[in-house]
Amino acid sequence: MGNWSTAIKDSDAFSDVYGDFFELYNYGENPKEITEKILTENFEILEIDSEKNDFWFAIALAQWETKTLDENILKKVENIINSGDDIKLWAELGADKQSLTKRKIALDKFLVKLKSDREKPKPRKKEKLKTPVFKKGDCFIFLLENGNYGGSIVLAEDNNPKTAYNLIATTRLNLKTKPTKEDFINSEVLICNYGNWNDSPKIVWYAPDLFKKNYSELYEYACNISIEKNYDINNYSGEGYLFKPSSTAGWNMKSDVDNQFKSEISKPKPKKIITIKQLTKRKKWWDIF
Repeated sequence: MGNWSTAIKDSDAFSDVYGDFFELYNYGENPKEITEKILTENFEILEIDSEKNDFWFAIALAQWETKTLDENILKKVENIINSGDDIKLWAELGADKQSLTKRKIALDKFLVKLKSDREKPKPRKKEKLKTPVFKKGDCFIFLLENGNYGGSIVLAEDNNPKTAYNLIATTRLNLKTKPTKEDFINSEVLICNYGNWNDSPKIVWYAPDLFKKNYSELYEYACNISIEKNYDINNYSGEGYLFKPSSTAGWNMKSDVDNQFKSEISKPKPKKIITIKQLTKRKKWWDIF
């Protein structure tokens, strides 16, 4: 356990379980149902000697803070503490005498807290709602290392306020002047074969979280084009698409273009081609028959 922090909350297992509990609690779920869900989904922790006690401590504290502490959970924690099971475990893991003494004090205080009457339940935090950075069809530009302009196109927006992703296709635009609407419509998708990429289309679901703080100054809105096709964020496999989508919080399409073009100085460009028209235009009925 390396660095012996004796506080009840200072373990990865505790943090994970406690965090999962309150994430669901803040979404409005019932504490009893939350506990059952966590027990079902995290049963493997109970098979790990170094983590199982922290699992029960996290559940107990979360229930106590929501005034729903189950008597059986309290008895389980009480037994872990009064039996010396947790102290014995720490000793087996190599904790020194001073750490064991501090841990015992922390455990006793924790048990006293659980047996006390909390005045009122911990209030649920209001969820911070998210909105997509761009609208479907938005095109934006960015400066490349060579001084030219590159660009990307938003194929879809995810209007789930918990996620709010944008599906974005990065293009092979590499122009001395800012791309026009027609340039975007007639462009090709960037296919990457630099580094470890193997002819991978740069069509990705981008999360909004870091855009404003870390990336907004790199990208400039240019125009909006018509997107006739619909893309579903829940289609993880890309069934029916010309690509298999991935997701990320890092808006690194500028770097992708720079790295790919530098690679093509000494390495052939990918033979695979996907056009923006293929991604945006529905086939007409006379093209089907």
